[in-house]
Amino acid sequence: MATTNGAEILVRCLISEGVKYVFGIPGDQCNPITDAVHRLGRDGGIRFITTRHEQAAAHMADAWARVTGTAGVCLGTVGPGVADLVPGVYAAFADSVPMIVLGAQNQTWRCYPETGSMQALDQVSLMTPITKACFLVNDVRRMTQLVQMAFRAAVSGRPGPVYLDLPSNVLCEKTEAAQQPILPPPRYRATTPPVADSRLVEQAAEMLAKAQFPLIHTGGGAISSGAWTEVRQLAEHLSAPVTTSLGARGIIPEDHPLCLIPASLGAMKAQAEADVVLLVGGRMGDTDFWGRPPIWGEPDKQRFIQIDVEPQSIALNRPVDLALVGDARATLRAVLDAVKATTGPRKASTQLEAARQAQQTWLDNWREGANSNKSPIHPLRLMYEVRRFFPRNAICAQDGGNTSVWSYYMNRVYEPRTFLWAADSGHLGSGVPYAIGAKLARPESPVYCITGDGSFGFNAMEMETARREGLPITVIIADDQAWGMIKGGQKLVYNARYCGVDLTDVRYDKLAEAMGCYGERVTAPDQIRPALKRAADSGLPAVLDVIVDAAEHMVPPDLVTLDSVWMEGCDAGGVC
Repeated sequence: MATTNGAEILVRCLISEGVKYVFGIPGDQCNPITDAVHRLGRDGGIRFITTRHEQAAAHMADAWARVTGTAGVCLGTVGPGVADLVPGVYAAFADSVPMIVLGAQNQTWRCYPETGSMQALDQVSLMTPITKACFLVNDVRRMTQLVQMAFRAAVSGRPGPVYLDLPSNVLCEKTEAAQQPILPPPRYRATTPPVADSRLVEQAAEMLAKAQFPLIHTGGGAISSGAWTEVRQLAEHLSAPVTTSLGARGIIPEDHPLCLIPASLGAMKAQAEADVVLLVGGRMGDTDFWGRPPIWGEPDKQRFIQIDVEPQSIALNRPVDLALVGDARATLRAVLDAVKATTGPRKASTQLEAARQAQQTWLDNWREGANSNKSPIHPLRLMYEVRRFFPRNAICAQDGGNTSVWSYYMNRVYEPRTFLWAADSGHLGSGVPYAIGAKLARPESPVYCITGDGSFGFNAMEMETARREGLPITVIIADDQAWGMIKGGQKLVYNARYCGVDLTDVRYDKLAEAMGCYGERVTAPDQIRPALKRAADSGLPAVLDVIVDAAEHMVPPDLVTLDSVWMEGCDAGGVC
């Protein structure tokens, strides 16, 4: 009778789920897994991608999931390997990204509790706060069941990472293959998303149909469920403006007449004046100003309808008038059908036009900087030239503090799943690995990364991974030789008592060249676009080290607002 082992069962389960890549760094205890990927991948289409740090492996799996809508997979070996996955897993957990996190573990007789073994670590406890679930596979006979439980948890309800702890003896243990049948996904988990109660859907449709100035606000759940068509069709039927959380950009093109760019003057005006708000797949966090006045209407006057697949997210930060628990796309489709049955297409209101005018005034603020010919380069000129160079369908990975703020002003997003940012965690170092994961997920699309010099340094060596894998991503560094956002905060709040915020001048372009990539330093604004073209024409992963005006870059216009959000409860001197 044919036999198999735990690692082979694990990999066959991954193949059954359509997994194409496992990202990670090999190690002794996880060698059974990488060997099984190598042997079975020839027929199953699965590959192991070696990274330079496990944090980057988790970020790449995260990006794969964001771009494809399917769970990404990352791997770390026992102890330091699993510990190094934590930063990337946390960022995915914060943004509700489905991932399967694999961690090799010492033998079952040497762990839980550990016995003084080298690299011993209680990995289940480590991962518990940053995952939806953790499973210890302590017997080969449970491998199939627990892998399937992990996928079910990762992709069901509010998505998120799930951790599997895999002792090395279980990975090597033999069993009869016939006793470990690997079921296709529809045999062990729901593949049809849940829809909210039909009576509540009808109530929501009636509220929207009667609204004088309805508004749709979307969070990351609307993106992860694939609800962009429904959002656009409902907005167009009602002539309702659409705003998004900062991380959910792209669900509607940012040049669409009904799109109001998040946190712009137009968006805030519409959010404050709407009489009915439909919140889809969002929790109203700090960069949504918690749904509070004056950015939003008073709770006793402005009615809120919330759609979310996770009951615990309902009314988390803002009271609601109607709660619809269900998948964002499926429930929104039902709401759209009910609205169309209730009312015909609506004409745009005068309030919408006023909000659009306010947005245009806000956009006009950035023209001078975008057209600046000064050297060092104005950050807005950099962002303007970068967005102008890449096509609408290009995927952008955004990374950094102030660099992300400057990017936000000019770097418009036009398609869903083309904007990658560790929005809820604000995690630095994700940009380059996000770009790599995105390019693997969608090789036909141009992929660029806008990052700061500090954040680039976290995972700069992953440019070697991009070169090794033949992935022509373009990384644009806004180089101000500082931890710019923190330095700006120290200037604004701490009387310019700078501490620990200055970096030295590093030739990141030469670093890229040393790894076999294209590198170029850019110091004049009229050289940005030609440099971008040379990078693209090289056919290589590329790094453009762009020297920006450090004084200008240090305090973007909205830094004061961001600082007030993050330092709420502290006085002007930073004392809490």
